[in-house]
Amino acid sequence: MEELYNAVVGKKKDKVIELCRKSADGPLRIITIHKDTVIHMAAYTEQADLVLKLVDALPENQGSKISEAVNDAGNTILHEAATSNKLVQAAEAMLRKAPELLSKENDYKETALFRAVNYGKIDMFKFLDGEVNKKFRREEAYKRFHCGNDNKTTILHVAILAAQFELAYLIAENYSCLISQRDGNEMTALQHLSRDEATFNNGAESFVTRFINSCVSTKDTTEREDSSAWRLPWWEEARKEVKKYNSALKLARLLIAKDSSWKITEQLVEEKVKEASSSSVPLYEEEEKNGDQKSRESKKKCTPPTPLFLATIHGCVDIVKEILKMYPQAIEHVDGKGRTILHVAIKYRQIEIFSMVEAMEIPMKRLVRKCDKDSNSILHMVGLKARNCKGDDTRSPALQLQEEWHLFERVRNICSNYFFRYINRNKETAEQVFAKKNKKLCGEAKEWLKRTAENSSIVAVLIATVAFAAAYTVPGGSDQITGVPILLNQPFFIVFTITDVLSLTFALTSCQ
Repeated sequence: MEELYNAVVGKKKDKVIELCRKSADGPLRIITIHKDTVIHMAAYTEQADLVLKLVDALPENQGSKISEAVNDAGNTILHEAATSNKLVQAAEAMLRKAPELLSKENDYKETALFRAVNYGKIDMFKFLDGEVNKKFRREEAYKRFHCGNDNKTTILHVAILAAQFELAYLIAENYSCLISQRDGNEMTALQHLSRDEATFNNGAESFVTRFINSCVSTKDTTEREDSSAWRLPWWEEARKEVKKYNSALKLARLLIAKDSSWKITEQLVEEKVKEASSSSVPLYEEEEKNGDQKSRESKKKCTPPTPLFLATIHGCVDIVKEILKMYPQAIEHVDGKGRTILHVAIKYRQIEIFSMVEAMEIPMKRLVRKCDKDSNSILHMVGLKARNCKGDDTRSPALQLQEEWHLFERVRNICSNYFFRYINRNKETAEQVFAKKNKKLCGEAKEWLKRTAENSSIVAVLIATVAFAAAYTVPGGSDQITGVPILLNQPFFIVFTITDVLSLTFALTSCQ
């Protein structure tokens, strides 16, 4: 077994074939502690010619024996072949020997087709999908091959979660019924795509992506493989990232065109604002109890946010733009908590999306007046910052607090004066919420300023000491008779005198 294993790993094709002929089990001999056969290992190492010869060496009319040759994970030889585009011919030969391999599942209830999608192998998927369509009706193919172990996760979900967007587009185009299918978490394909921060990044990274996109072609580069530029690892990596981004955006447009989740919306809460505007008296306790009861019920029936709000939460600006471009009315969508896109963008500190919505003059006139089901205005949301929203924690607490206050002032300027005093269900104004949530940060900022002032004072004293000493020890020395500096008439001496006086003045001032 050890000799055969070393021959496979060492890619000694002739020796592997010779040793298999001497073995009673032939190419199906187990050679690893995880019960991998020779063909398993050859497929795993992508030795296409060797796998093809080993499959051809298998006896005829022994399909059941071939399909029962599985490793510890329950993977057949077709499961292993499905992870490489190089083994399409070998997979075709396997199915000729044992057609039952096509519907065989591993321990994770995955067929070879499902595994090919998981690894993003487009050529292998096309071949296996074609075989499935030849042998099974569409309804049966959907249940047995297009859904995963929970009968909800589809091959489209898997392709998106594995960031195989080119393959996902092919699946969505050929099987449009999968677009609206929800997985075990009640998430559609577009909802999963809307959470992909790594692909749909923003800010400075998007600028780099656009720059690379303008310089790098994502078309087939077979004609330019000999070019030295394409051999540079960083250039090839950049090309792959651009291709991945373009594929994801193309897929997003296809999924958005089939999406109508934004039409399912809660009522815009504006009546509560009018009620509260007539009086500053807090809401009745009875109303609060009812509100708490409703919030508990809503948590029990909690469903994932729509793609528009998921993209807003995760900062996928491109998806937000595409949705609003295709469906301008979606800007007024309200989620189950009564929040608009402005509430979500402010809460999760997605400033670029907030600025984009702010530039929409007509919708903004309505959105700024809306409150969620807890009577929180968009000004309240500045203080209700999400715990998991990303931020630059390397900055000083004072700068973080300053940025929070600038956002508060910015949102306050676009709201009416009424919202500054408007109270939510917790009987708090926006300013009170902001002060409460930033109390710890305010304390840290004060402590940071105190430490910084102490450290600066020490440095200022040292500078003042040096400047004072330099004033009495002039460069070039003084005349022994008159005491006048020798370099008095030199231009650089005047510069020295001015800078020394300024440094001494500033240092002493900062110490006060």
